[in-house]
Amino acid sequence: MEASFLTGANATFIAELYERYLDDPQAVDPTWISLFKELMDDPASLASELKGPSWGRNRTQVVGAPDLDAPPPKKKPGGASDAEVRARVLDSIRALMMIRTYRVRGHLMAQLDPLGINEPTAHPELDYRTYGFTEADLDREIFIDNVLGLEKAKLREIMSLLKKTYCGTIGVEFMHIQDPDQKAWIQKRIEASRNVTEFTDLGKKTILERLTEAEGFEKFLQVKYTGTKRFGLEGGESIVPAIEQVLKRGSQLGIEEVVLGMAHRGRLNILANVMRKPYQAIFSEFQGNPANPEDVQGSGDVKYHLGTSTDREFDGKIVHMSLQANPSHLEAVDPVVLGKVRARQGQIGDTERTRVLGIILHGDAAFAGQGVVAECFGMSQLKGYRTGGTLHFVINNQIGFTTAPQYSRSGTYCSDIAKMVQAPILHVNGDDPEAVVHAARIAIEYRQTFKSDVVLDMVCYRRQGHNESEEPAFTQPKMYKLISGQTTTRNLYAQRLVGENVMSQADADKMAADFHAHLEGEFETAKSYKPNKADWLEGRWKGLNQLGDEEEYQQYDTQCSIEALKLVGKALTTTPDSVDVNRKIQRQLKAKEQMFETGEGIDWATAEALAFGTLAQEGHPIRLSGQDCGRGTFSQRHSVLIDQSNENTYVPLNHISDTQAHYEVLDSPLSEYAVLGYEYGFSLAEPNGLTLWEAQFGDFANGAQIIFDQFICSGESKWLRMSGLVVLLPHGYEGQGPEHSSARPERYLQLCAEDNMQVCNLTTPANYFHALRRQIRRNFRKPLIIMTPKSLLRHKACVSSLADLGPNSGFQRVIPETQPLVADDQVKRVVLCSGKVYYDLLAAREERGITDVALVRVEQLYPWPKELVKAEISRYRNAEVVWCQEEPANMGYWTFVMPRLQFIVEETGHTPAKVAYVGRPASASPATGLMKKHVAEQNRLAEQALDVKAWPYIDLPQPFKRATTLSKMGE
Repeated sequence: MEASFLTGANATFIAELYERYLDDPQAVDPTWISLFKELMDDPASLASELKGPSWGRNRTQVVGAPDLDAPPPKKKPGGASDAEVRARVLDSIRALMMIRTYRVRGHLMAQLDPLGINEPTAHPELDYRTYGFTEADLDREIFIDNVLGLEKAKLREIMSLLKKTYCGTIGVEFMHIQDPDQKAWIQKRIEASRNVTEFTDLGKKTILERLTEAEGFEKFLQVKYTGTKRFGLEGGESIVPAIEQVLKRGSQLGIEEVVLGMAHRGRLNILANVMRKPYQAIFSEFQGNPANPEDVQGSGDVKYHLGTSTDREFDGKIVHMSLQANPSHLEAVDPVVLGKVRARQGQIGDTERTRVLGIILHGDAAFAGQGVVAECFGMSQLKGYRTGGTLHFVINNQIGFTTAPQYSRSGTYCSDIAKMVQAPILHVNGDDPEAVVHAARIAIEYRQTFKSDVVLDMVCYRRQGHNESEEPAFTQPKMYKLISGQTTTRNLYAQRLVGENVMSQADADKMAADFHAHLEGEFETAKSYKPNKADWLEGRWKGLNQLGDEEEYQQYDTQCSIEALKLVGKALTTTPDSVDVNRKIQRQLKAKEQMFETGEGIDWATAEALAFGTLAQEGHPIRLSGQDCGRGTFSQRHSVLIDQSNENTYVPLNHISDTQAHYEVLDSPLSEYAVLGYEYGFSLAEPNGLTLWEAQFGDFANGAQIIFDQFICSGESKWLRMSGLVVLLPHGYEGQGPEHSSARPERYLQLCAEDNMQVCNLTTPANYFHALRRQIRRNFRKPLIIMTPKSLLRHKACVSSLADLGPNSGFQRVIPETQPLVADDQVKRVVLCSGKVYYDLLAAREERGITDVALVRVEQLYPWPKELVKAEISRYRNAEVVWCQEEPANMGYWTFVMPRLQFIVEETGHTPAKVAYVGRPASASPATGLMKKHVAEQNRLAEQALDVKAWPYIDLPQPFKRATTLSKMGE
């Protein structure tokens, strides 16, 4: 209800409602009865106000108000007249509506800005005059039915309590919450304490100690490393005691582990003063020494991107903390944190989601501007993704690089996006450390109680520029003039404690001096500091190793016994009688049953299910998520069967045996960026399980490119963090247009170096089976990017036998020619290709009866199987070498394989010494949208690839003409 509800016709309605109550109490809604009854039971109070409220004397002010000049109305039992009681009822209702409005809008008048730049302006709905009151009513008691903890209160007292509760240095947004229990909890928690922070003297001194460490550390760095980028926390130091409060109170409420994510602003301070990374270690990094042990390889990263882990103890309770490494994409780490939290909760059996907590620190501009924030909120309450709520701390320094808030968001607050999940939002003035810590305590208690997200928006400022080497006054002269004269948060709080006689000024000064002396000592020892052993292969990663040399020659044990395969097959093809399976799926199950009886015709989806099932039988949990994964985008998977009668679900792969690990398949929200980041985070915490993300179509992964660029391809090199994540990208040219053809394999190949990940385009279900099992069966972890098929899912030639999955079978990086041809030295052309185009070439070759053109499949593009490719090319010593692909020349694999193939033919002395290209010409669009044109293009490339008379030379660019320039590409 708005304040205007209580004027005009509505006031008349309420008066009439009261008249109806007097005639028959049961004739009105029960919600009104208690209020009317209380008024009638207190005739003394009513008798003392026979004149009624001041606004009641002016009949034109409120329609329906009593006219005191009229003859005295009939008295009701207790001595009060109808008009007097009616006036009293309206008075109370208006007061209650004003209280409600403060709950809704009081934050608009809160004192949040330490700089005073954004002073709150008077809001008409927070003015008592809006409700018909005047100054003459300020000292008159009003019945408010124990709201605000008072049965009655003077209007002046009500206004004072409301401003203290809702308009101080904490402003609360919670009335948008629809759950009545959650809303009532926040209201009670705030109004019971009047939002007044109460701390013991010891508690206050502890807050000052944390502020002293936070400020002292930044000042020390500024002096010792002037102008060096560190993205300091100055102006936002109150976040340190706030996080400490979350850890301390959280440990009391059951928190055992915290996964922390943040961008670079304040990261060094959090590392030092929350994660307790040794100061000498940080100083050593500033001096140019490596952050990681000398025996660990990697490119490293700048100091303010690094993560770490530690154990903190609070009152005898241990909280394990891990800070995730993060790139400069400010909010990219958010879903990674959530995925890791979910994985850890599963590992320790935290089904209530109260033992592992995710905390994310945001900047105000990033929180409002980065879409992945909304994607993460969108996942927060979904099955398979919920983590029991995340604590979001916004370090709101009221500027984004150089952009002021009015240019960086459209809403009132940077935190408005959190309302999409009805999260409570606590705005707090960063220069009031006690208020910040108090709000942090409310936040963790709320999260533990309701398992929901909560946001603490700490309004502060940024004392330096975006980094410490720039001049912020270029763009914000007014703000930085105020900042230059602003007393630091630590000094303001020290003055406050001195004024409260909690400590003397000498004690406060000594605290700062002692900490500075401690830093000086750490600075001296940093010169000889040696980092400890890296922790990246500890915990659940223990027993795993880095990738060894000559990986190409390793054949990992991915085979299975026929018995194990048939056991999974039985689970796949058997459903309980109580499950009403769709008739079309019943036919598919019958077909699968035939596959296992004959041992032939294993298609792509069945091979995948066998890989999942056998790994689960061996104790490895499987997690597959993505859009429509349960059924499969192309109706190929059906790993979740829907009962046609009641829509209950049945997952066959979870019914193999009583001892198996769990198979989890999730239809994800329509998100790529956040969901892929989530699964990457999950894989970081679970090296012993197979974690997969599937794009609905391969090109949809371009919405998640940041995760590929910043985490998947480089996380191990930058941060020494391995991942075995599998990414499935449907790919293939079937005439479905530019958006449903190419998964852009060239993008992933461009990211490949230093054995950082694998890129495959497989042509047999058996090879897919072994590729998936290889992820777990070897003793290291690497991300795997697979261009998965679409039309091949049902292609009659794209099948394998059970024997191909059974004993003495394994993954093939290169598949040689499989059909009978002329003698090797009489083969005129060897065509190398990858993926679906092989079947197009095979069909065209059979149709033409060609026997002197060999087809060799490169199944794994990276790591490049040089020796295996070399062996196949050398085998056909008189043949022309051709690379054939469906994709345009500037896409696909050509630019990646061309220098590598050219190096091989030159190294072997092969004649002719040039590698030819067959495929679509270079194009801006991945594919045509016209089926007729597509068919013509496919026919043309098949003809060119197989016709030795149509020699399709493409001259090589100059840098690729000398073998000496290619040696490093032959890896």
